[in-house]
Amino acid sequence: MKSMGLNEIRKAFLDFYASKDHYVTSSYSLVPQGDKSLLLVNAGMQPLKKYFMGTEIPPQPRMATCQKCIRTGDIENVGITARHATFFEMLGNFSFGDYFKEGSIKFGWEFITEVLELPVDKLWPSVYLEDDEAFAIWRDVIGIPENKITRLGKADNFWEIGTGPCGPCSEIYFDRGPEFGCSDPDCKPGCDCERFLEFWNHVFTQYDKDEQGHYNLLEKPNIDTGMGLERIACIMQDVDTIFEVDTIKQIRDAVISKCDVDYGADRKQDISIRIITDHVKAVTFMVGDGIMPNNEGRGYVLRRLLRRAARHAKMLGMTGNILTELVDAVVAAYGESYPNLSTRKDYIKKIIAVEEERFQTTIDQGLTILTEYMASMKVEDQKVLSGEKAFRLYDTYGFPLELTLEILEEYQMTVDEEAFKAQMMMQKERARTARGSGDELGWAQDALGQLPKDMSSEFVGYDQTEVKSKILAIVGETLLDEAFEGMEVSIVLDQTPFYPEGGGQVFDMGKLSTDAFEADVEETRKSVGKLIAHHVKVNKGTIRVGDTVLASVDMHRRLATARNHSMTHLLHKALREVLGTHVEQAGSMVSPERLRFDFSHFEAIAYEDLMKIEMRVNEQILKRLPIQTENMSVNEAKEKGAMALFGEKYGDRVRVVTMGDFSVELCGGTHLKNTAEAGLFKIVSETGVAAGVRRIEAITGENVYKMLTQLDGKIQKLSDMLKTNQNDLEHKAESLLLEMKQMQRENEKLKNKLVTSDLEQLLKSAQVVRGMHIVTADFTGVDMNTLRNLADQIKMKLENSVVVLANVETDKVEFLAMVSDEAIKLGAHAGNLIRETAKVAGGGGGGKPNMAQAGGKHPEKVKEALKKVYELLS
Repeated sequence: MKSMGLNEIRKAFLDFYASKDHYVTSSYSLVPQGDKSLLLVNAGMQPLKKYFMGTEIPPQPRMATCQKCIRTGDIENVGITARHATFFEMLGNFSFGDYFKEGSIKFGWEFITEVLELPVDKLWPSVYLEDDEAFAIWRDVIGIPENKITRLGKADNFWEIGTGPCGPCSEIYFDRGPEFGCSDPDCKPGCDCERFLEFWNHVFTQYDKDEQGHYNLLEKPNIDTGMGLERIACIMQDVDTIFEVDTIKQIRDAVISKCDVDYGADRKQDISIRIITDHVKAVTFMVGDGIMPNNEGRGYVLRRLLRRAARHAKMLGMTGNILTELVDAVVAAYGESYPNLSTRKDYIKKIIAVEEERFQTTIDQGLTILTEYMASMKVEDQKVLSGEKAFRLYDTYGFPLELTLEILEEYQMTVDEEAFKAQMMMQKERARTARGSGDELGWAQDALGQLPKDMSSEFVGYDQTEVKSKILAIVGETLLDEAFEGMEVSIVLDQTPFYPEGGGQVFDMGKLSTDAFEADVEETRKSVGKLIAHHVKVNKGTIRVGDTVLASVDMHRRLATARNHSMTHLLHKALREVLGTHVEQAGSMVSPERLRFDFSHFEAIAYEDLMKIEMRVNEQILKRLPIQTENMSVNEAKEKGAMALFGEKYGDRVRVVTMGDFSVELCGGTHLKNTAEAGLFKIVSETGVAAGVRRIEAITGENVYKMLTQLDGKIQKLSDMLKTNQNDLEHKAESLLLEMKQMQRENEKLKNKLVTSDLEQLLKSAQVVRGMHIVTADFTGVDMNTLRNLADQIKMKLENSVVVLANVETDKVEFLAMVSDEAIKLGAHAGNLIRETAKVAGGGGGGKPNMAQAGGKHPEKVKEALKKVYELLS
C-alpha cells in the first residue's frame, strides 16, 4: 500500500471519475443555496439534493465532487476522539438514472485497488441483509469470497429519512489488523471494536417510500456515494487519528509552535491543541465562503467556534491574535486545492482578527466573573448556574452559552438553560422595540460609523430607477474591500435609485449587477450621516470598492408601493371632506401590499361614511389627475395650501406633491405620475388604535382585483351551496333565515311542551329530607328559560321545596337551583347547593339563597352531581 497525501487523494479521486465520464465540479459553498432547512452544508450530497429530488436537471447524469462540510452536533468530542471534526471533506460520485449497483461497485473497487493500491486482503464489503443483487455483484463480478461479504440490517445498511427516495447501502471496510480487534474469533464488519474501519458508503437509491410504509421501485434509480477524505487519508498514511494526517498535522504543528507545550506530555493540553487545530481550519473555510460572525444562524456557529478556540488558546498561555496567525497554516495546507483561500487570505485574517480582538477585550473579565459565580456555587453547594447570570456572560462578555457550559462541565456544574432562553427572548423583544423608532440603520452600524464623515449617497430614484453607480464602501461586521458569492453585506453607492425606508414608506428592492456580478438588494435604509446602505446578498461573482455597478429597482414593487402612497394623500383629503377638518394624519405605512393610515377622529366611522370616503378617492382616480412634485421653500408651500404632518420638522426647502386641484401635501416619498395608475381603491378595515385615533387599511390596483376575484369565488360557492344564482343570493339567504327562525320557534314550543308534560311525574318523584321536598332532574338541549319556568311551577306546587335541574349539551352541563322561602328557613341555600353540585361535574358557580346557576365541563357526570344535592341536605 503506497502512502498518499490528503491533497493527492482528493485529486486522484476527481481525476479518476473524470476519466469515467463524470462531470467533476469544485466544492459548493458551505452556505446552502436555495435550501433554508440547513444552516450549513453537512453532507456531500446536500448541494445535489435538487437533482435527486428532480426539481432541477443535473449538468450530466454522472457527477463527482469533493464537498466541504461542517458539523457541530458532536463538537464536545472534537479533540478527544480520533476521528471527530467540525470541518471535513466528503468525496462522492453520483449517478442520476445512469449506472447503478454494478457500475458503482466496479468503479469504487477499481479506484481503491488500482489507484490507491489498497491491499485486497484488507478490504471487506458489507451489504444490506436482503440485498442479494449487491451480494452477487461483490461475489461474482468483483470476486470477493462469500465469507468476507457481511450482511447487515437496516440500522447499518439501509438509508432512509421518513418518506421519499431511499435504498440499501453497501459499505467498504478496511481491516486494521487483529491488534485493534476484540477477542471474538468471528470478528468482522459490524463489530463494535476498532478493527474494521468503514470508509466508503455506496447508497443505492432504488425505492420511493410512501405514507403507508410501502417501498415502491423508482423508475430511474440513483447512486449516491460518500467517502470521508480525512478517513481514507488515515488509512493511506497509516495513522490512528485525523490529527496525524499530513495537512491537519501541518496546522497542528503550527499551533504547537505558538505555545510552550510538549505535545503528548499532557492529555488536557493535547485536547486543547487539537480543538484549536480543528476549529481554526473550520473558521478559515467558513469566512472564506462569506460567513460573518454574529449572534444568529450560521454566523453564531462561526462565532462559537472562534471563541471556543480562542479560549483554549488562552488556556495554553497563548496571547495576541493567535487564530489570525494560524490562518497562514491553513492556507498553506489547503490553498492549492482551494484557491479562494489564497486569494481571500487577507480578508479572512481581517475578519478573524476583529472577532478575536472583540473577544479578548472581554474574556478576562468574563472568566473572572464566571470564576466568582462558581466559587459562590461551591460555598452554597449548588450545581446549576442561573440563566440570568449565564445570559449576562453572553450579553456583556460575549460568552456563547456553549462555552459557559463547557467550562462549568469541567467542574461537574451546568446552566439553567430554560431561564437563559427566557432572557434571550426578552432581549430580542427589547431590541425589536428599540428598532421601531427612527430610520437609522440597525445592522452594521458600528462599521458604517467608521466611514469618512464627508462620504455621502445621492438619492436619484425620483427620476431614475436604473442607474450606473460607483461602490463607495462594502460593510460587514467591519469595513471590507470586496464581496463575493454567498456573502451578505451592506453596500454604499455614490448615487442610488433605491428608496431608503422612511416617512412611512417601505424600502425599494432590486439588483446590483455587472457582466460578471449579481446581487439582490434585499433592504435599503438611511444610515449614519448622509449615507444610504443597501443590504445585499451576492449571488454571483466578486465586487470591489471603486467598481461601477448597474443599480436596478424592482419596478413591480416600486409601482405597487407608489399606488398605495399616492392613495394615502387622496384618502387624507377625502377624510377631511367627509368627516371634517379636525382630521389630521397621525401616522402611515405604505408597502406593495397595502396602505395603513392613522388619523385623529373621535368615534368609529359609520359604514355609509366609509363608502363616501372610498367613492371620493375612486372619483379622483377616474378623473386621471396629474401628479406633480416640486421643491420649494416652506413659506411657498404654505401659500400653496400644502398639508404638513403635525409635529414634523422640515428644512428650508421641502418637496410638495400636488394631485390636480384635489390634494397638496409635503412628502418625500415616491409617487405615481397620474392618479389613474392606481386603478382602484378599496377600504378593507377601519379600527381604533388609541384614544382619539382611528386607522384605515386599504388596498389598490391589482390587490383590489385579487380581492374581488376571491370574493367572487366565495359568492359563487355560496350560490352553488344554496342552489341559486348570484343575483338571487341575497333573497335566498333571507328566505332561509326566516325559515330557520320559524323552525327555531316551533322547536322551542315543542321542547317546552315536552318538559312541562313531565311536571306531574317530577312532582311525584319528590323526596322528603328533613321536612323539605327535593326534586332533581336532567334534560338535554333545553334552554335556561324553560328550566326556570319548570322550576317555578314545581316550587309553586310543593311546600318547603328545593329544585335542582340540569341541562346537558354536547360538551357542557348547566345547573339551576331554586329554593322556597320555607326551605331556606330549614337551612337550604341555592347558592351553596349549586356550587358544590357543579364541582362534581368539573365546574362552579353560585348565587342567592333562593336561586342560583352554575356550569360544568363534564356532562357525563350530571347524575352523580345531582345525587350530591341529597347528600348536602341530609
